[in-house]
Amino acid sequence: MDKNAKIFVAGHRGMVGSAIVRRLQAAGYSQVVTRSRSELDLLNQAAVHAFLAEQKFDYLFIAAAKVGGIHANNTYRADFLYQNLVIEANLIHGAHLAGTQALMFLGSSCIYPKLAPQPLKEDCLLTGPLEPTNEPYAIAKIAGIKLCEAYNHQFGRQYISVMPTNLYGINDNYDLNNSHVLPALIRKAHEAKQRGDRELVVWGTGTPMREFLYADDLADACVHLMEKGYDGPLVNIGTGTDVTIRELAQTVIEVVGFAGDLTFDTSKPDGTPRKLMDVSRLSGLGWRASTTLKDGIALAYQDFLSKQG
Repeated sequence: MDKNAKIFVAGHRGMVGSAIVRRLQAAGYSQVVTRSRSELDLLNQAAVHAFLAEQKFDYLFIAAAKVGGIHANNTYRADFLYQNLVIEANLIHGAHLAGTQALMFLGSSCIYPKLAPQPLKEDCLLTGPLEPTNEPYAIAKIAGIKLCEAYNHQFGRQYISVMPTNLYGINDNYDLNNSHVLPALIRKAHEAKQRGDRELVVWGTGTPMREFLYADDLADACVHLMEKGYDGPLVNIGTGTDVTIRELAQTVIEVVGFAGDLTFDTSKPDGTPRKLMDVSRLSGLGWRASTTLKDGIALAYQDFLSKQG
């Protein structure tokens, strides 16, 4: 990648997109372009295609998506399926029409079957039923992967897909109604500490296993793959290690400084029993995560505190 290359990061205000922008700017890329939703509605095909045709980007990162946790995914099923399909289709097809040769589409580990063998290998895609609670989001992401593959096959494009594991970090969503487990735990632990509560109630049994990756590590991996000129099949991005939700909650309350007890509401759903990524393909391409879970949670908590009041 030339430092003067023209690069568009779609979804720059989100956790992932903002991390990619930080990483590119830190590496000295001088033409990193972003657009807010008010400036460019990614659901508007004509507007997206016109923008991409005018700008003629060398590289495009698709970090824009409608995202949320179990509750949001299961409640707003039509929104998650429709909006994610339209956003990715507008950007991928628009990039092709504009002559953009290199593009990166960011998916999610929920694309893999609910009961796929662990750790999750890239080739287990489409080998079994999905987790029902976030199936619409997963279906949309699978469609994006296949769209990239189709443009590569039919038109010789270099449109690659990466599958991040569970992410957290700066600019995360801490809304308790539609956030993921780690940011929700950070907020709940902080508020419980502020109130002087004696216990912190966590959804589910605490037994599911989850892998967590600091968003700035993801951004580093994304830029690493683009700089290498990688043009192969989809790549998992994760740490290759996981923890139970109970262990995660214990780490969060230690970082936040909550002194009460942990209890688990077993009437609430657990979701997928385990989601650990096989990251051997990524390791073979010369990249490994560098931020420990505890250090990452501490950075995320500082970011959360900076946005309070």
